[in-house]
Amino acid sequence: MPKKVSLMNEIDLSLVIPVYNEVENLRPLTEEITAALADQNLDYEVIYVDDGSSDGSYKLIRELHSEDDRIKAVRFRRNFGQTAGFAAGFDHARGRIIATLDADRQNDPADIPALIAKLDEGPYDVVNGWRVNRQDPLLFRKVPSKIANALIARSTGVGLHDRGCSLRAFRNEVVHEFHLYGEMHRFIPEMVHFAGFSMAETPVNHRPRVAGDSKYGISRTFRVILDLMTVLFLRRYGDRPMHIFGMLGIASGFLGTLLGAFLAGGKIWAGITQGMDAFHATQIGERPLLLLAVLLIILGVQFLVFGLMAEMNVRTYYESQNKPVYHVRELIK
Repeated sequence: MPKKVSLMNEIDLSLVIPVYNEVENLRPLTEEITAALADQNLDYEVIYVDDGSSDGSYKLIRELHSEDDRIKAVRFRRNFGQTAGFAAGFDHARGRIIATLDADRQNDPADIPALIAKLDEGPYDVVNGWRVNRQDPLLFRKVPSKIANALIARSTGVGLHDRGCSLRAFRNEVVHEFHLYGEMHRFIPEMVHFAGFSMAETPVNHRPRVAGDSKYGISRTFRVILDLMTVLFLRRYGDRPMHIFGMLGIASGFLGTLLGAFLAGGKIWAGITQGMDAFHATQIGERPLLLLAVLLIILGVQFLVFGLMAEMNVRTYYESQNKPVYHVRELIK
């Protein structure tokens, strides 16, 4: 895992921007950022994270750096995805405030000062952008996004109008309190909320893509559902997996035992009330219920074993890294 940058050389603002084949957008985006922050009296840096681009994006980033040393870059060896891009940017950011946005210029850099102002207004720990007038195709972007927003909000209790907007502002300490992996950048608001930080959202401008190709498709909607299951599991049972696996194991084993007892009791009752001939005539070995009972009992044992193994892994995870199971807001010494 990369070491986080020391904040001894802390600056006011870091912009973290993952880049994947956006060579046509980088120079105009950089110019917009410069214009948006020109009168803000902020010491800032722009961290472009090149996610294995093959269109000359990194070459252009080097040119931009030679023109303005506030432009920084992190270059991946191959394409690792947007989540890894944000994670690398966070690891190398020196800003007291860290803002994120996409490189496709659909996010408007002119909104960054408003995000920072909102951050200090609360004071809040995170401010999320809300694309009120979203400029995306209705069927393949807006509708799936609305469905996903509703599903995630209902499942997690984190009520945001727009959790898919990459335009956000964080206080520095926030981004180091959670770890991004897989495609979990979609659930940054949920991870922030679960860690106990305060959030707000503010309307931001959203623009149609004018150059480059979209990297998103309808298939990501299905991946969101799988990632949501992961988030919910980690939130509720990440430090006590035996509670979920044990509950499933006990329920499955109890139901299997109950069915087995029902079948055995029927056979015994036939013998008591009708004699040994009826006892022998009552066959339960070929009944599907018996197979179901045995299957449920086996599953119950397996769930319990899974729970024990998961508990051992969790303890190894926390104890080997000396990782706390809590998040501290403030200390008075």
